[in-house]
Amino acid sequence: DVYIVERLFSSSLVVVVSHAKPQQMNVYHFKKGTEICNYSYSSNILSIRLNRQRLIVCLEESIYIHNIKDMKLLKTILDTPPNTTGLCALSINHANSYLAYPGSASSGEIALYDGNTLKTACTIPAHDGPLAALTFNSTGSKLASASEKGTVIRVFSIPGGQKLCEFRRGMKRYVNISSLVFSMDSQFLCASSNTETVHIFKLEHLTDSRPEEPPTWSGYMGKMFQAATNYLPAQVSGMMNQDRAFATVRLNISGQRNICALSTIQKLPRLLVTTSDGHLYIYNLDPQDGGECVLIKKHSLLGSGKMEENKENDLQPPLPQSYAATVARQSTVPSTSTMPGYSEDGGALRGEVIPEHEFATGPVCLDDENEFPPVSIQ
Repeated sequence: DVYIVERLFSSSLVVVVSHAKPQQMNVYHFKKGTEICNYSYSSNILSIRLNRQRLIVCLEESIYIHNIKDMKLLKTILDTPPNTTGLCALSINHANSYLAYPGSASSGEIALYDGNTLKTACTIPAHDGPLAALTFNSTGSKLASASEKGTVIRVFSIPGGQKLCEFRRGMKRYVNISSLVFSMDSQFLCASSNTETVHIFKLEHLTDSRPEEPPTWSGYMGKMFQAATNYLPAQVSGMMNQDRAFATVRLNISGQRNICALSTIQKLPRLLVTTSDGHLYIYNLDPQDGGECVLIKKHSLLGSGKMEENKENDLQPPLPQSYAATVARQSTVPSTSTMPGYSEDGGALRGEVIPEHEFATGPVCLDDENEFPPVSIQ
């Protein structure tokens, strides 16, 4: 029944949207099993994003920005280009609460919006075709994107929007990018699709100021090759300057939707892949040499919950406790802070900030770190 579940980091705050009421967003305290508040919108909710500063609700042709402290609606972005998938990205760094969403339905234009100042930051001409994936790094200083073709992934600086680099995922076939994510240190970028291959790209050269290599024959040839690309057609030159995958994973399935994450477990980099058939795969990632990642664990999320090992390893990654059953059951305590729904335009004029006196009052303190402690990164 539930088709959207978003959790505020590792806190007890969970946002839920159900098939029964696709135009209503419910905010729960899942440990207490109580509803904090709910909001209704003019059309179906397609996606929700949140950090410690803002909560974003994306509809097909509008976006609502809430202040997560008290759930007040701060701004409504109306008449956005048709966004049938609800594609958008919000930086998890609340100091840089940048929001990215498609600026066009026919091209790969990215609209960048500052969620703190409630102003448009810039527009980025990222791809020729429509966008399929957007993601920020942990600090909100970089934004990665992919188009519906899925062959090229580009990384831009934020908030300026300058292109930093681009990676080629492949050339032979178009794919549907299902997951695009940075590592916490922004050194790696992972992309997965409806194919059996997961690609990991390395961004180390964007941050490292490496000393110039001593003159060698290979060095001279490399510089000559780089200079020669300036005389080639722009399309060919661009392809030759695109970096390839640093590491890969070949799944034993194809065509299934999956989600990836790059994490550090026991001080070692790991790739986590969750597939739509209910399995979690954990791989070792060699941060120096890359190459084919080694599968070390396979965990069933729907069955017995037994962990399968591919090699001797004492890795025991902590898996979060399930809260789906908690938010699915009806609250035993009546909600005292349920807020009324908004009008057709969400209660805001065309892009105007709502005056303070128009907000409903209520004892909602969603930024209380005692109730909703921040995520701890080890």
